Amino acid sequence: MTDFAIRAATPADADFLVDMLVEAVNWLPERSWPRERILTDRALAHYVAGWMRPTDLGVVAVDPAGRPVGAAWFRYLTAEDPGYGYVSDDVPELTIGVVDAWRGRGVGRALLRAVLDSARERGIRTVSLSVERANAAARLYAAEGFRTVESFTDADTMVAEIGA
Repeated sequence: MTDFAIRAATPADADFLVDMLVEAVNWLPERSWPRERILTDRALAHYVAGWMRPTDLGVVAVDPAGRPVGAAWFRYLTAEDPGYGYVSDDVPELTIGVVDAWRGRGVGRALLRAVLDSARERGIRTVSLSVERANAAARLYAAEGFRTVESFTDADTMVAEIGA
């Protein structure tokens, strides 16, 4: 039995998605970029700016009291404004973040599976992401079917073929 539930993300989740982007960026204990820095960095802010666009898709994990504890979402980015995990304009990029106190409790895996299921239902066939190699999430992504398609100094771009 889990102590959290998963629901669809809504436009009202915009601020929480920013919080989860901050969590995702600051996964390293020695990295503590403030929210303001992330929101003024175009390479990061485009993951949440203007949420929720018609093509955006996401899920939120909530505790028994209904408080959000994690989120996973897809956003289409373009070659003119690519994300770190960009592969093409027609492949949405995944962002996922979990509140620190909820890490290691299956929230990330549940969010990943739920958002992939939602993407399949929408007819999405391929998804991408970027993950720093030292991040434990890289093992989760590999275990859930993502494969590395491009490597950089400290990070990889990964894709999963999820279509029918």
